[in-house]
Amino acid sequence: MPQLVALSVSIAVLGALATFAFLHLGLPIWAAFLAWACFFHSGGNAEAFKSTVVCNLFGAVAAWVAAVVILAVPLAGALTLPGWAALVVGATVLVVCLAAHSKPLSNIPASFYGYAGTAAFFLQTKGALALPALTSATLANALVAVVASMILGAVLGFASGKLGAMLTARAPSVA
Repeated sequence: MPQLVALSVSIAVLGALATFAFLHLGLPIWAAFLAWACFFHSGGNAEAFKSTVVCNLFGAVAAWVAAVVILAVPLAGALTLPGWAALVVGATVLVVCLAAHSKPLSNIPASFYGYAGTAAFFLQTKGALALPALTSATLANALVAVVASMILGAVLGFASGKLGAMLTARAPSVA
C-alpha cells in the first residue's frame, strides 16, 4: 500500500476512535488534533514526539500562567483589561521564544500550539476563564484538559505513524 494511503488510513481509523473516546471523556479533541499535527510537523519520529510533548506542555503552562496573572494581579483596573492582558501575554510569549535557547524547548511552533490551545480553551469555554476553574484539578481547568488532550494527541500521532509504516510494509502494492 502506498505510504500516503497507509498513513491516511491509520490516521482516519485512530482519529475516529479518538473522537469517540474524547467526546465520551469530555476532553477537547481539537487539542489532540493540534498535537497530532504538531508531531508530524516536527518530523514524525521519536525526537518529534519528545519535542511535541515537552513544548506543547511548556506553551500550555505559559498560557495558563498568563491567565492566572491577568486575573489574580489587580493591575487590570489601572491599565484597562486589554492593556494589562496585552502586557502579560507579551511577557509570556517572550519567555516562550527566549526559552528556545534551551534544546528541550527549542520547538517554538510546538510551544505556540500549546499556548494557543490553552488560550482557546479558556477563552471559548464558558466559565473557564476564572480563577476557580484555572486552579481546579478537573477538566474545567484549561491546563488539565488541554495538556491531557495534547499528550494523548502526540501519542496518537506516534501510533498512527507506526501503524501507517506497518500497513506500508505489509500490504501488497497495487500497480
